[in-house]
Amino acid sequence: MSNKGPGLFSDIGKKAKDLLTRDYLSDHKFSVSTYSESGVALTAATVKKGGYSSGDVQAQYACKNISVDVKVDTESNIAATLTCVDIVPSSKTITTLKYPNYASGKMEFQYFHPHASLTAAVSLHQTPPIDFSATLGTPTFALGAEAGYETASRKLTKYTAGITVTKPDSCASITLGDKGDTLTASFIHYVDQTKGSAAVGEIARKFSTNQNTFTVGGSYAVDNLTLVKLKLNNHGTLGTVLQHEVIPKSLVTISTEFDTKALDKTPKFGMCFALKP
Repeated sequence: MSNKGPGLFSDIGKKAKDLLTRDYLSDHKFSVSTYSESGVALTAATVKKGGYSSGDVQAQYACKNISVDVKVDTESNIAATLTCVDIVPSSKTITTLKYPNYASGKMEFQYFHPHASLTAAVSLHQTPPIDFSATLGTPTFALGAEAGYETASRKLTKYTAGITVTKPDSCASITLGDKGDTLTASFIHYVDQTKGSAAVGEIARKFSTNQNTFTVGGSYAVDNLTLVKLKLNNHGTLGTVLQHEVIPKSLVTISTEFDTKALDKTPKFGMCFALKP
């Protein structure tokens, strides 16, 4: 597949959103991953949220054009994802099957072109909702739109439009979502991409409630093994992340969230330990 095109519509604003949301945990998680010579990866994880604990086992296998991902949780729910690359040149097909909730299965087709990308996704039941998106442009400038159609009611359930400008050290994006009710603008600047240091800002305007949310944040590499992240919004919510590589590929992540306008409240705390060989 070509990696020189504008990317998928879901990529618009994703870099800024990931920096403001990824690794900000509200639960306790422990995971261990192992890899075999045949290319099979096996991950076991346990999650504790409040007084409730759950876990799952995930197996992944990948060869040249096909990858399989199977996950089983403690409630005997099974999710299997099959990804096939280049069945049609410059395309990717992703099929997700779930047991016992068959109706939540989905098939998605992605097509990549040097100046465009297309996606179409359909749920696997009798009156399936259909999602589709299109993006036009180049790796430095792209605009696109996505929509969701409910076949049972014959109505559009969502439509979103977006535009992004990407440079080697920065990326700016604007999206209009929630059927035109929410306008979001974001900007991310990489101070040192090799170490992961960056600054980000995002402002969201919800027209129906006349409410604005402004969030600033960033990440800073203390050294080659330690990364610190911080975010603060205009409602007074402060989030912090400390991530340290204790041994190669194995990370300890500690996250906290405070309400700076009500310091008497108990802060949220999350922790994750991911062990890989």
